[in-house]
Parts: sequence; structure tokens; C-alpha cells
Amino acid sequence: MKVKFARHYQSVLLTYLKQDRKANLQPARGVGRRAAAAKMRTLDIARLHEQILVTKVLPGIPNGKRHALIRRAGTFFTEAITPIEKTHHTVREAALHLNQIVEMLSQRTVELAASNLELEQEIVQRKAVEAALKKSEHHYGELLAQSDRLQEQLRQLSRKILLAQEEERREISRELHDVIAQTLTGINVRLATLAKEAATNTKSLDRNIASTQRLVEKSVNIVHQFARELRPAVLDDLGLIPALHSFVKIFSKRTRILVHLKAFAQVEKLDIAKRTVLYRVAQEALTNVARHAHASRVKVTIQNLSDSICMRIKDDGKSFRVARVMYGKGSKRLGLLGMRERLEMVGGHLGVESVQGKGTTIVAQIPLGKSEGGGNLQT
Repeated sequence: MKVKFARHYQSVLLTYLKQDRKANLQPARGVGRRAAAAKMRTLDIARLHEQILVTKVLPGIPNGKRHALIRRAGTFFTEAITPIEKTHHTVREAALHLNQIVEMLSQRTVELAASNLELEQEIVQRKAVEAALKKSEHHYGELLAQSDRLQEQLRQLSRKILLAQEEERREISRELHDVIAQTLTGINVRLATLAKEAATNTKSLDRNIASTQRLVEKSVNIVHQFARELRPAVLDDLGLIPALHSFVKIFSKRTRILVHLKAFAQVEKLDIAKRTVLYRVAQEALTNVARHAHASRVKVTIQNLSDSICMRIKDDGKSFRVARVMYGKGSKRLGLLGMRERLEMVGGHLGVESVQGKGTTIVAQIPLGKSEGGGNLQT
């Protein structure tokens, strides 16, 4: 019975407090008559009233509005206990006295209890959030550490592959230049001598010797070209700019793509590792232009920034989706990935911009100063 009455009292009180100040108090008197019929005491109603205020009414209410809300609840309480106190001669006096008690409790005990309840709830919520954050932070910390380890392993593997490729190219280039080219040149000299000695022989022999000489000369040129593409000696002997000029000249002649090269002389002060990276990036970028871009013009610019060297390679060919090529699964455009890995080896980074109708721009930026392990790429 008391539980049912408590629910009824709470419902009527909350409804009354939601209405304006001129709300009818008839429902409060109805609650009082029901309490009187159940032979409930005024003290029981007072305790129930206080509990509802603390747990249902005051939580979440700003301090500035609590006093007015408590006074209205006190008016409701006064009306509710009137039927219970009708048997006494001092009904109004007792009601007013009880109302003062409620207000005093509301100003002190009730507000303190409500604040404590809110504080306890907030503490519980904060502890739950802190526990979840700690668990999440630990979990993501482990994932991040694992990701860093995997990236470092991949980076080291890529560096080893690129260094091995560069070493292999150097060996092949030296082998072609020092052994094959010299051998073919010796054959050519020998054939020239043979041609002089066979002056009295038939014309057929002369024609065979001349044809052989032309074949050997062609072979020598091919070997020299192959050696230059693998590892141009001019890069080590004369520097980056002459090496790029030589490559651009051969590239334009072979592809009929006009290439304009502009560079400042101070770039030669970079160590050999960084110059090699810039050369390989330019080589790979122009190779991609010839294979995919269908361009007619390319502009290669090397400029000095405040703390870095920047090389831009811009073509007027067709565009492509950079994200799909760089990060898509199953991408076959390994040239871009190789360029990025080479630049990261010396502390640089690669930028790619491709816009429809405006072509593609490759930006290779390398910081000034000595690169880590720069000497490795000299070989």
C-alpha cells in the first residue's frame, strides 16, 4: 500500500511542479485524503516528500532555481497534509510549521543530499570513463607500437633492397665498361688492322670486314648506353647536373618528348647519396612520363629552399588517381613507391599532384645536411 501511495504522490507532485505557479492544488488535497484514509502519519508524508525532492526533483536543477522549486513543493506538501491534520485544532499552525521545516531542510539537508547524489553519480561515471580510456589507451598503444615495428621492418627491408640494387648496378656497369666494352674495342682495332693487311684481297673480304666493324661499333654504343643507364659515370665524375643533362638529351632523342632542365649549381654540394636519389627520382619520373603520360613537354626544376632542396618534374600529359596508385591494393606502379622509399632513405619526402587537363607534378624534397648512411649509395 505504501509503495503504491508513494508512486501516486510522486506522480502528482511532479505533475504539479511542471505547471505554472497558478496551478490548482486540488490534486494535492486529493493525495492528502487518500493518505488520511490509509491512516498515514504526517511524518511519513514528510519523509516521502523529502526523498522525492532529493532523488527526482532537485538533481540537475541549477542552484539559482532550486529555492523557488522547493517553495512550490512545500506549498504542495502543506495542502497534502491538511486532511491528515484536520482532527487537530491547530491545523494551519502545524502546517505552516511543517512547511518551514521542509524549507529549512530543503535549504540545507535536501540540497546537500541532492548535490551528494549528483556528485556520486558523476564520480561513478568518471571512473567508468577513466577505466575505459585507460583500457583503450593501452590497446591503441600496443597497436601503434606494433605498427611502428612493422613499418620500421618494411623500411629497413626496402632500404636493403634499394642499396642492393644500386650495388648490383655499379658492378654491372663496371663489368660492361671494363670488360665487354674493352673487348669489343679490341676486336674493332684488330679488324681495322686486318682490313689494311688484306688490301690485296677480294672486295668480298673488304665488305665483310666493314660490316663487322659497323656491327662492333653498334655493340660498343649499346654497351655504353646500357652502362650509362645502370650507373652513369658522369654522376660520380662530374656531378648531378651534367648527369641529368646527358640523360635528358638521350631521353628526348629517344622519345621525342621535349624536356627543359633548370638547376642551380649549389645542388652539387649535396653528398653523393642525395645526388644519386635525385638522379634516380628524375630518371624514374621521366620513364613514367614516357610510358603512361602521353606528354609532349616536361619541365624539370631544381631549386634551393631555406632548409632543403626541391626538385619538381611537371609534364603536360594525362592525369591519374594518385591515392589509388600510391596506396591501392595490387598497384603495379612501383616506380612511385621506389621514388618515395629512396627519398625517405635520406630524410626527404615525395609529393605527387595529378590534375585532369594540367598533367602531373612530382615534387622531391630533400633536407640540407648530411644524410644518414649517405656513403652507402656511393658504391
